Amino acid sequence: MPMQKQSGILSKISSKISRYHSSSVKVPGNADKNGFLKAQRLAYKCVTEIEKEMKEGWTEIQTVKLMEIFLRDHGVKTFLHRPFAWFGEHARFDGYKRFTQFHPGKKLLTANESFILDVSPVVEGYIGDIGYSSSLEKNYELEAGMDYLLRLRDKIPRYFESEMTSQEIWWQIDKDAKMNGFDNIHALYPFAVLGHRVYKVHLPSYSFPLIPISFASWFSFQGSFEFLSHKVLPELLTPDHQGKKIGFWAIEPHLGRGKTGFKFEEILVVEKHRAYWLDDEVPHVKKYKKAVI
Repeated sequence: MPMQKQSGILSKISSKISRYHSSSVKVPGNADKNGFLKAQRLAYKCVTEIEKEMKEGWTEIQTVKLMEIFLRDHGVKTFLHRPFAWFGEHARFDGYKRFTQFHPGKKLLTANESFILDVSPVVEGYIGDIGYSSSLEKNYELEAGMDYLLRLRDKIPRYFESEMTSQEIWWQIDKDAKMNGFDNIHALYPFAVLGHRVYKVHLPSYSFPLIPISFASWFSFQGSFEFLSHKVLPELLTPDHQGKKIGFWAIEPHLGRGKTGFKFEEILVVEKHRAYWLDDEVPHVKKYKKAVI
């Protein structure tokens, strides 16, 4: 089992700043819910349509380009980050030390390994950041992983409704996953994020080039600017986060077992005394719920 990074210096820095107010901390309204729902559904349509076309021998970069074309063809001009595609062991991030190692590469897809597709289009100002796991042929490690993740999906709204802090939620999920025999892969993300806030952004109707440096090289100029303008670190759900829970969150538990990595990412709505998923008709629930007892 690989060493888990969990709480690093970046996350500890974020804990100091996460106490400050963010403009994204507000009670969700119906207009925003509808806007996020439209963005999220287009994002899921993108990954499920591209999934139908995928074949053995495809590369991650090839898949990413097709997702970009799909989104552009459906009117998307801006995004939080460019699409990601991770095949097989690449979805586990073992031993990664540089941000660029997370980027899609030339790895070839095989029929029996799992893959993750992750896109974040901005639709009419709303960020639809989602993640989806699948495979060309039946993959038992993936099936077991998604079975567990759907059980976790049922628990997450209850965690956010409870008196638990966001920091405690991160560590509860970490503990539960390990007790069930899974590796915590989101602990290996930059800042060890379990999720991040999403919000309506105010952007021009044209795209800027990518920022050609380190971790920012896969994020749009618009997305980077918006995160910074919202005080970026309070927006990230890290193992040291101390901010408020109210608002819209893109929650993305990413786990692994054996040579397989798997995740889901979708929007959670958190109100004062209630938390719930924005939409229950999402592809990973439809695809894997039959395995849930």
